[in-house]
Amino acid sequence: MTPTRRALVTTLALTATLTTTPTAQAADTPQHPWYFDTYRIEDVWEHTTGEGITVAVIDSGVDSSLPELQGQVLDGTDLTADPQGAHVDTGGHGTDMAALIAGTGEGNGIQGLAPGSKILPIRVTLGGVSLGGTERFGDGIIHAIESGAKVINISQGGTMPEDELSEAIALAARHDVLIFASAGNTGDTTNHLESPASLPGVVGVGAVDSSGERSPYSTYGAQVALAAPGDDVPRHCGDLSGPICIKDEGGTSSATALASASAALIWAQHPDWTKNQVLRVMLNTAERPDDQRRDDYTGYGIVRPDRVVLDGEGDPGDPDSPPIFRDWEAELRPPATPSPTPETSPGPDAETTPAPDAEPAATSDDASPLPWLLGGGAAVLVAGSVGWLLWRRRA
Repeated sequence: MTPTRRALVTTLALTATLTTTPTAQAADTPQHPWYFDTYRIEDVWEHTTGEGITVAVIDSGVDSSLPELQGQVLDGTDLTADPQGAHVDTGGHGTDMAALIAGTGEGNGIQGLAPGSKILPIRVTLGGVSLGGTERFGDGIIHAIESGAKVINISQGGTMPEDELSEAIALAARHDVLIFASAGNTGDTTNHLESPASLPGVVGVGAVDSSGERSPYSTYGAQVALAAPGDDVPRHCGDLSGPICIKDEGGTSSATALASASAALIWAQHPDWTKNQVLRVMLNTAERPDDQRRDDYTGYGIVRPDRVVLDGEGDPGDPDSPPIFRDWEAELRPPATPSPTPETSPGPDAETTPAPDAEPAATSDDASPLPWLLGGGAAVLVAGSVGWLLWRRRA
């Protein structure tokens, strides 16, 4: 038996043992959802809570009066046709996204992944998850940039012309701002391509369940760059004064919020990094299928901020070289500063940086769940408590 095969057999045996052994963990709660164990979040918080990072939530507003969001929400702006204030949220969607990012868990509320970060609410919708309008949506991105947001969360999607948003997205690239947007929830029906996730310069996010499998509803395609937990994620199941649900299907909206929070955790620990470096380590430390290549379902893999924060994995690489969208940024006029070199040939970090036009790998919903990490130019099989088995629900 070769060493590689012996390691594979050992990993399978260890995985089978650990995933069938009952644990003493408490039941999932809004203050401790299942993915907190996967992300070893209590250990992560000893190093970073997202402090110093502002995350703009372009959505239906954020109700800052909730106990878990008191002191977490900046003034923001209301760009709707009949503005009532950025802290008004009649639909609850934007508030839930903000809580997943920066909630403190106070008052038995939702505990966010990056409670040290601050939320900049930008209200563009009156409720629900429909886009408010192209012009004011672009204005929302510009407002976020001018207000000092490092991360923009857009847990929304729809159909709109690329040229209507392209200038605002380009401005974000020029100002070292990351934009995450939900891929959509039509993967099991029409699989409709939605913007802004489909636009260059925006990191499209898909959803996975607690076993690490792509959620069937998660829209798939070349626009998906990363995935994050979307199912059994806390949310208000009625109005914002009602109870919190944690056992339901969820959506790519929640996944996007958790990806944005992950970026905030990493950026707060490494405040001197550029958006290119933060995104690069997120891509290179993401949980991948064993073929190590991106696919149209979870992109380059499932976000794992703990691997960056706790394990020191991921080479940030060249601060001025985008890991994806390199050709797009190189063609911007005026260009990003400094302008990246068009990707005419593999760069020096091609071994560890996903290419923007990487060929999608063949995949299926029952693909092998064994984890491979691409770090330091080598694929490493990870067994035990830091492997894919952590995506399984607690007994």
